Amino acid sequence: MIVGRYGEQSRINRLVADAKDGRSRSLVLRGEAGIGKTALLDYAESVAGGMRVLRVVGIESEAEVAYAALQLMFVRDLDRLEALPGAQAEALRAAFGASSVPVDRMLPGAATLSLLSEIAGDRPLLCLLDDAQWFDQSSIDALLFAVRRLHADPVATIFAARDGERPFPAPGLESVSLPRLGAADAARLAAAAATLPSDVAERVLAESAGNPLAIVELAAHATETSAVPAPVAPLPAAGRLEEHFRRQIGALEEPTRTVLLLAAADHGSALPTLIAAAAELGCNTGDFEPAERIRLIQVGADGVVFRHPLIRSAAYQEAPFARRVAAHRALAEVLTDPRDADRRAWHVAAAAGGPDDAAADGLEQVARRATGRGAAAAAARALDRAAQLSSAPALRGKRLVAAARAAYDAGQLDRAVELAAAGAELSNAPSEVAEAGWIRAQVAYERTSPAEATRIALEAVAPVLATEPDLAVSILTEATWCARDAADPALLRRCAERLRSVPEGPTPVIDGLVGFADLLCGDVAAAVEPMRTAALAVRDSVDGDTLERLSAAFLGLLIGEDEAAVGVLDTVVAQLRSRGELGWLPYAQEPLVLAQLVTGRIRDADSNVAEAMALAEELGQHLEVIVLSAMAAWLAAARGDSVDAERLAVRVMNDSRQHGMAAAQATWTLGLLHLMNGDPHRALSRLEVACEGPPGRDVTVRAIPDQVEAAVRIGDTDRARRYLGWLTDWASYTKSPVASALLLRCQALLDYGATADRLFEESLATGPYDQARTRLVYGEWLRRHRRPNAAKEQLVEAYETFDRIGAHGWLPRVRSELTALGETAPGEPESSGGLTPQELQVVRRAALGMSNREIAAELFLSPRTVGHHLYKAYPKLGVKRRAELGHLDL
Repeated sequence: MIVGRYGEQSRINRLVADAKDGRSRSLVLRGEAGIGKTALLDYAESVAGGMRVLRVVGIESEAEVAYAALQLMFVRDLDRLEALPGAQAEALRAAFGASSVPVDRMLPGAATLSLLSEIAGDRPLLCLLDDAQWFDQSSIDALLFAVRRLHADPVATIFAARDGERPFPAPGLESVSLPRLGAADAARLAAAAATLPSDVAERVLAESAGNPLAIVELAAHATETSAVPAPVAPLPAAGRLEEHFRRQIGALEEPTRTVLLLAAADHGSALPTLIAAAAELGCNTGDFEPAERIRLIQVGADGVVFRHPLIRSAAYQEAPFARRVAAHRALAEVLTDPRDADRRAWHVAAAAGGPDDAAADGLEQVARRATGRGAAAAAARALDRAAQLSSAPALRGKRLVAAARAAYDAGQLDRAVELAAAGAELSNAPSEVAEAGWIRAQVAYERTSPAEATRIALEAVAPVLATEPDLAVSILTEATWCARDAADPALLRRCAERLRSVPEGPTPVIDGLVGFADLLCGDVAAAVEPMRTAALAVRDSVDGDTLERLSAAFLGLLIGEDEAAVGVLDTVVAQLRSRGELGWLPYAQEPLVLAQLVTGRIRDADSNVAEAMALAEELGQHLEVIVLSAMAAWLAAARGDSVDAERLAVRVMNDSRQHGMAAAQATWTLGLLHLMNGDPHRALSRLEVACEGPPGRDVTVRAIPDQVEAAVRIGDTDRARRYLGWLTDWASYTKSPVASALLLRCQALLDYGATADRLFEESLATGPYDQARTRLVYGEWLRRHRRPNAAKEQLVEAYETFDRIGAHGWLPRVRSELTALGETAPGEPESSGGLTPQELQVVRRAALGMSNREIAAELFLSPRTVGHHLYKAYPKLGVKRRAELGHLDL
C-alpha cells in the first residue's frame, strides 16, 4: 500500500504516458532506506500496461565488478547485440566478458543507448533500477550516457538511490527526494499494516518518525510479539530498522545464519553456487527454510532474494569477522567458472586478513580485464585493493600509481591525486614517480590552471629525462600544450629547453614542439620550418598516434595551411567516431572547430562545437567545456547572436583556471561584436588585449586584421601598426596565401594612396569568410572614395557570402553601407531553414545517403532520435522526402 505519495505517483504516470507516446523520460527517486522508493517502482510497474519492464536491483557485493548491473539488465537480450553497429556490439561483448578487444570507456554507453532503442522497437520499455547506489561505476556511466541521449524513443527509466555514504550523482536527470510521511499519512499506513492498541500505535508512529518501512515493520513486530516498544528517544529510522532485522537474524540457529551470510556475501550467485558454498561450511538447503518462514528471504532457482537491502546488510554485519572470512573463502572455492573470475578474485581478497600477494595478483588481473573492457573505475578499485594486500612497499607503490591512472581515466580526479601521492611516496622507480607527477599535473590542469599543470609536469619529468625518453617526450608534449593554454612565455621556454635535452636526439615531433614554443615566444623565423616538417611527418600517417596527428594538424593551422589542417582533422574525427573513442572526440573537435571557423565553415563549426560541448560536459571534461565555449562565443557573434556570444565570452573570461588562449579568443569575440556594431573605440581596446603576447601568435594572430581595422576606423594609424610587424613576419616566413591575404587587407586599410585599390583586390585570394570581410571594408573604402557602383558590387558580394556561410552578424553593417549608397540588401538572409546544430549534422549525413542507423552510430544517438530530427528538419527546409536533401546546399 502506498500512502502520501500522490505527487510522485502523478509524476510517474506522466513519465510512463510520455514513453508510450514516444518521448523518452528519466527520473531519479532519492531518499533514506525504507522511505518508499521500491514501492514507487512497484507502482510504476503496475501502471506500465503493455510496456516491457526491465528491472534490476543493485547489489553491494557487485559494486566493484565491472558492468555487473548492465549485464544483469540485458541478460535476456544478448541475442540483440547482432543488430548493433559493429564497434558498439563488440564493446558490450567485451563489457560482459565475451570478448577481449580493448574498448573506449564510454563506448559501452553508446552501445547501451542503441540496445535500449533496439529493445524498445518491439514495444515501449520501462527500466526500473533499484538501489542504484550499489551499481558498479561502469554500468552507471553507460546507463547515464544512454538515458541522457534517448529523446524520441519509447523508453522510461526510473532510478531509485538511497541517501548515504555512497552517492549517486546523475546530473541532467530529473530528481525527486522523498520526504518522510506526515502524521495523518503515517497513521493511515500504520492502521493498514496492523490492528494495534492505541498506545502501541502511538509508540510505533513516534519511533518510526514517518519512515514507511519502519511503520510497517515495527507494527508487524508489535503484533507478533505483543510487546510494547521501549520508551526511548527516536533514532534514525534506518539504524533502528537494521537493529530490528539483526535481532530477528540473531534469533535463528547458526546454520541458518551461515547460509544467510553466504547469500549476503554474494547476492549475485545462483542457488547451486550458494548450496555448494554452504556445503563447504557444513550446511544444506534446509537451513534456508527458517529465514523464509519469517519473510527475511525468498529462495528461487535464480538465487536468494532479501526482502529488503537492510536485511542483507544486517545478515552480513551481524556475523563476526572470522565467519565472514570463512564465507568469502567458501564462495571463492566454488566459483570455478572462468566467467566468475572477477568475483572469485574479490572473494579471495575479502578473505585476506592481512597482506596476501596471491590475492593481490588476482586483483591485478581483475584490473587488467576491467581496463580492456573500458571499466576504468573498476580497475582503479581493484588496483587500490591489490596495493593494500601487497607485502612489498615497492610493489604497493607501483599498484597505487596504476590505480591513480585508472582513477584519472574514470574521471575520479580527487581519488587520482590521493592515490598518485601515496604511490610516489612508496615507489623507488623513476618512471612510476614521473607517472604519479604526470597524473597530478593532468588533474591540476582541470582543477587549478594550465600554468600549474605545466609546472608540475616539468618537475615530474626530471627523473626520467635521461633514462626514459619516450615517457619524457609524452609528458613534455602535454606540458608544452598546457604552457600554450596558459599563454605563458616563460613556461614555454622551459618546455622547449627540456625537449632539447631529451637524449633521444632531435625528431620531427620534438623539433615541431620546440618550434611551436619558439613561435609563441615570438621567434617565427626559427619556428616555421620545424613546425612544417613535424606537420608533414605525422599527418600523412593514417593510423598514427591520435595526439600526434592532432598536434600536427594544429601546427599546420598555425602556419596558415588551413585546408590541409581541416582535411586531417576531419579524418581524425571520423576515425574516432568509427572506433567509438568518445573520450578523445571533444579534444579532436576543438582544433577542428578552430580550423572551420577561421576558414569560414560557420555552420560546420557550429555543429561540431555544440556536439563537443555536450559530450565534454557528459564526460566531465569541464575545462574543455570552457575552451569550447570560447569558440562557441566567436561563432555566436559571427552568426549574429550577440547575447549568446557575450554570455559565453564572459563565462570564459571569468573562469578561475585562467586558460589564457581561451580568454584571448573570448576577448577577440567581444572585440568583433563592437566592430560589427559600429563601435571601433571599444572594439580596439578588446582587440589589443587579444593580440598581445602568445595569443597573438597562435590562432588569434587572425585577430590582428580586426585590430588594424578598428584602429583605422578611429584614425589612429600608430595603434593600427602596433601588431602589424608580427603579421608581416608570419606571412613572410610561412609563405601562406591566407597570411599574405590578411596582411594585404591590413596594408590596403593603411594605404590612402592609389595602391590601396590594388591591395584590396589582391587580398581577396582567400577563403569565403575572410574574402567577405575584405569585400566589406573594400566596399566601405570605395564608397568613401565616391565610386558607388564598384562599392555596391563589393558590398553585395560580401552580403551574399556572409548570408551563404551563416555569418549573419556582419549583415547589418553591410546593409547600413548599402543604405548609404541608396541601395537595398539583396533579399532576406538565409538560415539553413533554422536548423539546430544537431539537425544540421543529421540532415547532412542523410543527404549523403546514410541510413538512420548509420547516422545514429556516428553521432551516438538512437535511430529514432535521428528520425525525429529529420521529421523536424523537413518542413524547415521545405522538403517532403529524404531524396530531396541531396539537392540542397547544406
